[in-house]
Amino acid sequence: MTGFHIAQINIARFVKPKDHPDNAGFMDALDHVNAQADGAPGFIWRLVGEGNDAISIDAIPDDPRLAVNMSVWTDIEALAAFVYRNPDHLAIMRRRREWLEQMDLYQALWWVPVGHVPTVAEGMARLQLLSLKGPTAEAFTFRQNFAAPDGTPASPILDECA
Repeated sequence: MTGFHIAQINIARFVKPKDHPDNAGFMDALDHVNAQADGAPGFIWRLVGEGNDAISIDAIPDDPRLAVNMSVWTDIEALAAFVYRNPDHLAIMRRRREWLEQMDLYQALWWVPVGHVPTVAEGMARLQLLSLKGPTAEAFTFRQNFAAPDGTPASPILDECA
């Protein structure tokens, strides 16, 4: 048993304001997909603002179209299973260009001690670190991940991410 869990942040910038009717397909799916994440094997925690999602949280105050999502999972495999194998999550990912701008860097993963709940500022700092240094033990990706600080091995490159 490891003393660390995997945290993730992903951000997206809506093409139109978050509350625009054109975003209804995305917004209408949030509760269902979040409920599936909450019940998925390995799920521990997710960021929640007003309501049952994090859409109301402004990670960057002067960027109201930016959405942030953060969660903590037991391990990379559990997170990847939800992200890349949950059919309802995949359906939203496949349609993301209908609602969201394409971003070069939108996700970072990092190890946190068991019981730690990361803050939005912490997550944004990990994205910045990944942007500046590329994948390191402090901020990495599914494709290039690192062992936990206690030596729990890194996951092999995941086929879904290659």
